[in-house]
Amino acid sequence: MSKSELLDQLVEWRHYLHMHPETGFEEVNTSKFIAEKMKEMGYDVHTGIGKTGVVASLTSGNSDKAIGIRADMDALNIVEQTGLPYASKTHGKMHACGHDGHVTTALGAAKILAESKDFNGTVRFIFQPAEEHGKGALAMLEDGLFERFPIDEFYGLHNMPNLPEGEIHSKVGPIMGSEDNFEIKIKGIGGHASAPQMGKDPLVTASEIILALQTIVARNVDPVDTAVVSCTEIHTDGIINAIPSNVVITGDTRSYRPEVQALLEKRMRLICEKICEANEVECEFSYSNSFIPTVNWEKCHNVAVQAAKNVLGEDKVNPNANPTMVSEDFGHFLDIMPGCFVFLGGQREGVEPYPLHHAKFDYKEENLLRGAEFFAEIVRLTLK
Repeated sequence: MSKSELLDQLVEWRHYLHMHPETGFEEVNTSKFIAEKMKEMGYDVHTGIGKTGVVASLTSGNSDKAIGIRADMDALNIVEQTGLPYASKTHGKMHACGHDGHVTTALGAAKILAESKDFNGTVRFIFQPAEEHGKGALAMLEDGLFERFPIDEFYGLHNMPNLPEGEIHSKVGPIMGSEDNFEIKIKGIGGHASAPQMGKDPLVTASEIILALQTIVARNVDPVDTAVVSCTEIHTDGIINAIPSNVVITGDTRSYRPEVQALLEKRMRLICEKICEANEVECEFSYSNSFIPTVNWEKCHNVAVQAAKNVLGEDKVNPNANPTMVSEDFGHFLDIMPGCFVFLGGQREGVEPYPLHHAKFDYKEENLLRGAEFFAEIVRLTLK
């Protein structure tokens, strides 16, 4: 199959997936579609891994080494506004993060390798559910992913609409941040807005807390580290002329190191409890870890960079990319398995892109072939 014919096939597959989005752990039709295509290519296919995940393996030659390629499958609960002829047919669900493109890219790499068989060992394509809420990688691991389907190295990518189209960016070490979620419940004594002295105002206390939390990064985190504390929602049970009795603040934090995660939680808890104590209101603070940092292994980064240069040319590869505070549950894999995660740029010169998770986001289809050839080249380099 020629490159142009392969791209046409990938576009057709991507359009189908885009029209039929499924969210986390509901990717039944998506998994079925993937399994059928991989079986047609000659892969040994296993379904139901981590609920709706798929693992497809192909062996060529006599090496015992195995390489894993991962693609996430899930969509988002977003009403699509692209107006495209292949727009979502499921109202309220949309592939607004490009996971339809990621799946298709992996299918393309699988097809290239199935036809060429120019590698010595086993390649495993791992189609993961439920990346968006950070549960899919853990579900596959808990289902014995690496025990049942051993690999030596693991690779993945994510499209990035803010990076130049067709470029691959990577770095050694932390490339994507952790995400921790927090909830602060403040209980005071509400009352009439005209008589604040008769109550204990939790809204004023919440305001103090929100401002005080911003001092953690400025005055507690080492300047050479990076962290973000964001209060994103505030809810009350008050009305326009009444001071509320209850306020709830929610938000998240981002960082690259476990030590910083622990520091953020410790300082946030202390600030919340002491400000509430000073204002004579009750405080309930909860903090949960959602995503760990995604940290690239140097030897695998070097393989990915070389593969990208071989496929795209040296001028299209950035081996010292800026990390991002966006989170990815691929970090759970790299916490226990050598591997590398890269960014594939999608911004065309002179065109302002829609960001990930936007209702008008659409995947850059020329990248389907680029990404497929990149993954296939990784397999060739590692399975010689």
